[in-house]
Amino acid sequence: QVTGYLDDCTCDVETIDAFNNYKLFPRLNQLLESDYFRYYKVNLKKPCPFWDDNSHCGMRDCAVQPCPSDEVPDGIRSGSYKYSEEANSRDGECEEAERLGAVDDSLSTETREAVLQWTRHDDSSESFCEADDTYSPDAEYVDLLLNPERYTGYKGPDAWKIWNSIYEENCFKPQNVKRPLASGRGDDGGHTFYKWLKGVCVEKRAFYRLISGLHASINIHLSARYLLQDTWSEKRWGPNVTEFQQRFDEVLTRGEGPRRLKNLYFLYLIELRALSKVLPFFERPGFQLYTGNESQDVEMKDLLLEILHLAKSFPLHFDENSFFAGNKKEAAKLKEEFRLHFKNISKIMDCVGCFKCRLWGKLQTQGLGTALKILFSENLIEKMPESGPSYGFQLTRQEIVALFNAFGRVSTSVKELENFRNILQNMR
Repeated sequence: QVTGYLDDCTCDVETIDAFNNYKLFPRLNQLLESDYFRYYKVNLKKPCPFWDDNSHCGMRDCAVQPCPSDEVPDGIRSGSYKYSEEANSRDGECEEAERLGAVDDSLSTETREAVLQWTRHDDSSESFCEADDTYSPDAEYVDLLLNPERYTGYKGPDAWKIWNSIYEENCFKPQNVKRPLASGRGDDGGHTFYKWLKGVCVEKRAFYRLISGLHASINIHLSARYLLQDTWSEKRWGPNVTEFQQRFDEVLTRGEGPRRLKNLYFLYLIELRALSKVLPFFERPGFQLYTGNESQDVEMKDLLLEILHLAKSFPLHFDENSFFAGNKKEAAKLKEEFRLHFKNISKIMDCVGCFKCRLWGKLQTQGLGTALKILFSENLIEKMPESGPSYGFQLTRQEIVALFNAFGRVSTSVKELENFRNILQNMR
């Protein structure tokens, strides 16, 4: 039932499906399997800042396996032409992976100094996420390909508490307006809620839709990679149609499911728009995806640029100029509120009890936060010099890896929707 135009956009579902599933998704998948993008540094031991919670999920599928040394690329583990002695003398299983995105190793001394300055520069005023301290001893590299996002069994009150906190405290919603399908009395089929949502400004409506889209995307992943068989001899993961229908079927969700899926497409458009806007940053000759494997690095930068040019060629981009376009003072205040609400959501991810869900939750919120940072930094990106340091706008390796992997998750959701559509049609 999810077809046609999306609210607040000039784009339709069919255009996104065709563009994503046949053009962008296969290339993006190839990029995300490369060494630069598969290792993500994350601190999964941060305590929850909002409530006392030690209820960690005890199931084995909730565990995250940090990266063992033999999973780190050869060029980094055994030392490449750039830093052989240093790499060989480093201890620790994943210490060498620290070098993975070290852009500065391939730059001049002058530019390296500039990179260090950017690293020291506290850009929290532009950041939409509470970033992990990647220098903390608790931060470890995780191989995302070995820790895929899928159903772990983490559900019930603990998982509900996370989403409830996000929607009730961070989506600008007054408490007397109940969310659709809210438990208890007062659920009028979402009538009051959608009346409220229609009445708020486009920015606050967009904020809710982004969070709802992210929630829908995560639920699609869990339905598409569900634990179908768990015996001593094998585990089998695959699509669980019943699970999918419980979350998205129009009748079972009283009309809420299709809305959630439209919000997923809205999230897709926002992140796609950010990729099209950030092209000049990656096009500069000084930018390299540095892993120590020179030929692969060059090949992956070419693929990255191909993907960004493809993103730019999309015919029906979201027009973010409608955001924060009114009175300058009011707009600045609203943008700051928007940023702080999103930053809060990134902190809530440290309260997720399942470590695998926490890993992917942190990565996807950081990716969306990076996309928002790009959209709100358009002027800075346009002013960037073609070579040398770009003081005004900078992305860390963490942000780059999160941006592309988060978009990879949304792109996968759109692709999985097509699979579920086909399965359901064949069942009729």
